[in-house]
Amino acid sequence: MEEKMNMPLLGDSFPEMEVKTTQGMMKLPDEMAGNWFVLFSHPADFTPVCTTEFVGFQKRMEQFKAMDCKLVGLSIDQVFSHIKWIEWIKDNLDVDIEFPIIAANDSIANKLGLLHPGKGASTVRAVFVVDPKGKVRLILYYPQEIGRNMDEIVRSVKALQLSDTKGIAVPANWPNNELIGDRVIVPPASDMKAVKARKEDKSLECFDWWFCHKDDK
Repeated sequence: MEEKMNMPLLGDSFPEMEVKTTQGMMKLPDEMAGNWFVLFSHPADFTPVCTTEFVGFQKRMEQFKAMDCKLVGLSIDQVFSHIKWIEWIKDNLDVDIEFPIIAANDSIANKLGLLHPGKGASTVRAVFVVDPKGKVRLILYYPQEIGRNMDEIVRSVKALQLSDTKGIAVPANWPNNELIGDRVIVPPASDMKAVKARKEDKSLECFDWWFCHKDDK
């Protein structure tokens, strides 16, 4: 009987799973409790685009660590394949892959909606950003032909953390927005009293009462 695919949505709890990785068995999301983590899937080991992605993630490891955010890779290749690929990357590209890589089966992949019916057995390029409470906060999906932009994933984690701590939103292309640069957006006023207060607040700059921004420092 074919297993039903039931991927989590934004705000859902990350599905519980016990997985085999290159660094031993892990229980997700339990072992990440209290930390942000990014779980990203790749179609297959020993493929060019995936290799560039793994190097890209590793090169930004310190940025993720600074945000208390951990990385976890995943594909349905077996652990020995992951290990051999990591060795190849070290021997040929002089990059040490420090994050664990999950050797998933179809059951695990289906929990996350990673198996595309038209793409055979390989997983799609998915990204799940999960917060310290185990809630899925961001989901990105890419086709096999297009490698991910790791700087966008770093930016997304920074933006989510800033939004959580300061109750703000960030504009398009933040921190290099075409209208307000690296400033952040204040949620729109919801009643007339708030509208008046917004107009009198000297810490804000506004295009109108519903579009106000401020320095995030």
